[in-house]
Amino acid sequence: MFKSIRLSLLAGCISIACQANAAPAGDLPLMPWPQQVTRPAAEGSLVLDNAVAIKISGDKLEGATERWRERIAQQTGWQLQPAQANPSNPTIDIHINKAVSPLPRLDSDESYELSVTADGVKLTANTRFGAMRGMETLLQLIQNGPQNTSIPFVAIKDTPRFPWRGMLLDSARHFVPIEDILRQLDGMASAKFNVFHWHLTDDQGWRFSSTKYPKLQQLASDGQFYTQAQMKEVVRYATKLGIRVVPEMDLPGHASAIAVAYPELMSAPGPYQMERHWGVLKPLLNPANEATYKFVDTLIGELTAIFPDAYLHIGGDEVDDAHWKESASIQAFMKQHNIADTHALQTYFNQRLEKILEKHHRQMMGWDEIYHPDLPKSILIQSWQGQDALGTVAANGYKGILSTGFYLDQPQSTAYHYRNEILPQGLGGIDQITPADSAQSWFFTMPRLKGKPVEGSFTLVNNKNGWRGFIDFEGKSRRAVRDIEWLNAHQVTFTVDTWMGETRPVVTVDQDKLSGYFLVGNVRYPASGQKLDNVPEGVQPVVPTPEQMDNILGGEAALWAENVSSPLLDIKLWPRAFAVAERLWSTEEVKDIDNMYQRLQAIDAWSTISVGLRQHTAAVQQMTRLAGTPDILPLQILAQAVEPAQYYTRQHLKFQAGNYHHFEPLNRFADALGAESIQVRSMDSWVDKLIADPEDGTSAESLRHTFARWQSNTPDVLALIDGNYQLKGLKSVAEGVDKLAGIGLRLTDLVARQGTLSGDEREGIQKQLDDAAQTQDEVVIAAVYPLQKLLRASTR
Repeated sequence: MFKSIRLSLLAGCISIACQANAAPAGDLPLMPWPQQVTRPAAEGSLVLDNAVAIKISGDKLEGATERWRERIAQQTGWQLQPAQANPSNPTIDIHINKAVSPLPRLDSDESYELSVTADGVKLTANTRFGAMRGMETLLQLIQNGPQNTSIPFVAIKDTPRFPWRGMLLDSARHFVPIEDILRQLDGMASAKFNVFHWHLTDDQGWRFSSTKYPKLQQLASDGQFYTQAQMKEVVRYATKLGIRVVPEMDLPGHASAIAVAYPELMSAPGPYQMERHWGVLKPLLNPANEATYKFVDTLIGELTAIFPDAYLHIGGDEVDDAHWKESASIQAFMKQHNIADTHALQTYFNQRLEKILEKHHRQMMGWDEIYHPDLPKSILIQSWQGQDALGTVAANGYKGILSTGFYLDQPQSTAYHYRNEILPQGLGGIDQITPADSAQSWFFTMPRLKGKPVEGSFTLVNNKNGWRGFIDFEGKSRRAVRDIEWLNAHQVTFTVDTWMGETRPVVTVDQDKLSGYFLVGNVRYPASGQKLDNVPEGVQPVVPTPEQMDNILGGEAALWAENVSSPLLDIKLWPRAFAVAERLWSTEEVKDIDNMYQRLQAIDAWSTISVGLRQHTAAVQQMTRLAGTPDILPLQILAQAVEPAQYYTRQHLKFQAGNYHHFEPLNRFADALGAESIQVRSMDSWVDKLIADPEDGTSAESLRHTFARWQSNTPDVLALIDGNYQLKGLKSVAEGVDKLAGIGLRLTDLVARQGTLSGDEREGIQKQLDDAAQTQDEVVIAAVYPLQKLLRASTR
């Protein structure tokens, strides 16, 4: 896979060395892609054997040599010869220029230089943290090839784009055992993440042990909490990997667990019981009660004794202010202190918290809602509301990081996360209408399964250079759209990345009416609307100045756990998290989607062997349980054609069914699936190639082989479905895949011989595709969409 790309790159070199900098990333199986990669014009590699020796000088990295030797043994399958205490001619020579405190900090130097030649490996770093990042790069480069195990000759200079590269794990909604957390820390280190954001409290559970307020874990954890010794173990383990640990204690909302243990601290009298449902709930701490601040002060003191990082996350999001408004004593307190409204009351609460944190030598971190000019600029804002909110924070001199677009609990494509640029972007004037332009604007409304409809307008602009466009969602800033295509005289489609995921309207605009659907990820949501007389005024994106952009420190992937339990953890995180890590580490110009997927496939395999991540093992376990037999091949073949319903569709379906709660079992086929089908992605590529060149026999044969395999799988997978009630909802899915395989065989042959369908045949197949595209048992037959392309090609 990488060989062919390497040859093409080398063919274009005209100097002694071929330097592949940032754009595009090259052919080596590396993620994140380094800042600078130089390959010699003449290919070569350093051959390894089981006498590999590692030497570290300049600092003491306790246990690192043993850990890295074990990784090499896992990657090669070798029994390594005993380690030498101080090898005179090491295979891997690591030099650290300066010994620093083992505790990672926001400003820790993570740069390194790596050279692989016939003389061996030299890794130089200013600090231990750069050495750790460089070793992960080196481990990714170790390849078991046709003749031997080797490392390609290469010179790398590398440093991260952003200093804050985090991952949030939610242990409150579904408890995560310590061993699973330690494994994710290994994964984070392998992807060069450097912050573990630990979400420890929420409405549904209090997960850390307090010696001062023991009723928190006694009454509000169902017995599932971390002891202080366990939390210290996580900090020690993370520190060895160069990872900071930032704890989150959510205040003043998301406080139902506090209400169960200490109702006297709440804004309403209760009584309270353990909360089992998901959502934004009403219990709030009472900001007018001095006991609240003593409570918070004491708990922060306990946390700071465990977590040494400079930052402590106080949550602050999604405050339902009903109890504050309904409380006579709180309203009197607000009047006495000239507090205008509940937003100002939350700011008053946060100001008190900030002083407490300052006393404990910690800096405040929180979600968008804590942002307020009355708080000092030392606070850090984590944005779930998007680049505009982040841009506003940065423009006003506050530090911020981005999480919007990096929610890995949502089953969205890796490409969507990968396109999610951290720094706010302007429109570049694409919405400026000139006399040479012809513009049409359409209002739309898209009902959802939960919550109010998504509404707005889009504008398509045409001139001699072709089509361009932009979209205005209500309450959001204007976004540019891409890939505008008129499917016929009245049906148009285009693509835009939104907070919901990749969004692709497929709409008919006939006279003054709009109809059709928005494809959000892989799920169709019906849409309707009408033509507008004029191009609407839009809200421009908030784009800070280059100097203000420096206030944006990076971002965090987030794994919220309403729909994730510990057995599913690795399936949801990996390998997609590597793409987020690359967006945070590599330069902005590293953004070629096909190249990313090619490297991701190699990293996916590497991470299961070298790191011990369990995304594939966990999927096999879930399918074995569902099948009731180790022979899970029929389910694995079915999985090639389907994906879990993307966006929040699964959560919203559970909400509609009354199952949006802690006891809803996460035991469906959908739970065993990764976010996207790589097979469907391959099919899409084959279809594009076949349409472009009907004589492309390789693509046609690949499609035929896939469809035939799906058809022959049908009897076996139906037998498994009949054997387990938890699979019953998949029967129509399996039958649908079988029908689509037959359609696929016919359309492939039709396109290959450049035939066409009659109008009636086209309508019949279109109806079958539309029926098959519906969400069933929380999955979608994603293979519909490559077939849709074949159908269009058969009717032109």
